[in-house]
This record gives sequence, C-alpha cells and structure tokens, in this order.
Amino acid sequence: MKISLGFSPCPNDTFIFDALIHNKIDTQGLEFVVAYHDVETLNSKAFQADLDVTKLSYHAFAYAVNNYELLDAGSALGFGVGPILISKNKELAERIQGFLRGETVLSNEDRNLKIAIPGKFTTANFLLSLALPQLTHREPVVFSEIEQVLLDDEVDLGLIIHENRFTYESKGLYKVVDLGNYWERKTGYPIPLGGIVVKRSMSDELKNKINRLVGDSVRYAFSNPKSGLDYIRSHAQEMSEEVMYKHIELYVNKYSECLGDEGKEAVQFMFDEAKRLKIIPDRRVCLFLTTTN
Repeated sequence: MKISLGFSPCPNDTFIFDALIHNKIDTQGLEFVVAYHDVETLNSKAFQADLDVTKLSYHAFAYAVNNYELLDAGSALGFGVGPILISKNKELAERIQGFLRGETVLSNEDRNLKIAIPGKFTTANFLLSLALPQLTHREPVVFSEIEQVLLDDEVDLGLIIHENRFTYESKGLYKVVDLGNYWERKTGYPIPLGGIVVKRSMSDELKNKINRLVGDSVRYAFSNPKSGLDYIRSHAQEMSEEVMYKHIELYVNKYSECLGDEGKEAVQFMFDEAKRLKIIPDRRVCLFLTTTN
C-alpha cells in the first residue's frame, strides 16, 4: 500500500525518515512516496489535505486540524531550539532588546520595520506575534535566503530557523531576541516547532501502524546515527557534516521518538494560548492520535 509522505530536506527530517523510506526497518507492507518541500510549502499542502502524512509547523496545524491528527512520533520540540530574530544594525537590535526589557518604547518608525519571516504559518511567525505583535510588516522569504536579504538591506530584521542559527554571527549579523528562550521563560515548556500529522480519514489501525513505523525509524536513526549520512548530505545544501549533526542534535530528541505527556502538554498549551490571543481559529477537535499498542 502506497502512502504519500511530505517532509523537508533539512537534516533533522532526513535523519528521522531515512530508515523508513530506505527500508532499513520493516515497513509492514507500506511503501512511502516522498515529497520534499520547504516548511511553508508543506503547510500549504496540509491546508489542501494533499498528503496522507506530512510534516508541518505547529502554527499551521491549527488550520489543518480538521483533516489531520498529530502522531506521537516525529515531532520537533525542545529547549534552546527556537527561531532567532536578527538584524544587520547593532543599534536597532539593542533598541528592540530595550523594548522587550520594558526600558524603551517603539517609535512609529520602528513599528514599520520590514521583517523577513520563513512563512506566515510557521511556528516562528507565531512566536514573533507573541513577543512583538507591534511589528506587523512581515514578508515571507524562503528560510535559507533570509540572511542574504538582510545583508542586502532588503529588510530590516530577519527571523531565522534551522541551521542559520549557526551561521548568522559569522556574517556580521546581530541577535535581537531568541524567541525559543522567550517562550521557555514565559511557559517553562519545550517549544513545539513542527510535527508529523496523519489524515483523520484513515483507519485507526493504519494510523497507528504509521505512528509505530515513524517511531521505529527515529529509534533506528538514534542507534545508527551515521547510517543515513550520504542521504542527509545529498539534501543539506552544501552544509558541513559538523553543522548537519549540530542541526540534528538540536531538533531530534526524546520528543521525536514519542511526545509523551510533557510534549503533549506543551503542544496543547501553545494551542490554548494562541486561541486566547485570537492568533488561530478556535476549532475544538482532539489534536492527538489515539494510540494503541
């Protein structure tokens, strides 16, 4: 049986799914047909329910929850892994930091700053709305291009994700705020970034089988971390092996194997808080797959 599966070419996703799609584990009669896309394209596909199983941002999940439910396995949650707002202008970075500490106010000019974001429905943009709702002039840019548009003075601020957290300082860019740290101080929870969802219309038996296989794939990757090196590297945009595995270490952890109670509480809190602030629609359905052994 063929199952359409969407995830990004980023090292954390290719690390997780390598064993599943290359038959390094027993897939129990399922064949996964992969579509590789950046996170915002995956979000858009989820809104159309195009794929049977897909990675998406937790922010986007709020708009796709009627068609999908969240697997226990495959998620990216963690501490110290959040998006970072950066600037080319050190003085601007310090001014916004002062505002976040309650020491200054934002001018009308500041409120019109142009920000490159990795997508409207990314969790990164959701966190920006929590921390700096006053900054509304946001322009979606492919995440891998955000540093460059900032260096080219096309925008005033950039919201970076993934491996760019390891490279922005070497390019002379300055941190304004680590939105992951902001979330952690505010809530005490790990930050939910992205999850793996499955179509609600599938049978419970099939959904649970897929959930177990994704978990098996994660466990295989943990036990054999270099097994998928060539595959991961082939999609990693000329990233060094050191940066690839730093990236994987940040985003693949115990929550990727199983959300557990703590992971589910973090996700539910994010949804409840976003509903309270009217950032997402109030759709009252269960987020999580009911798992069986």
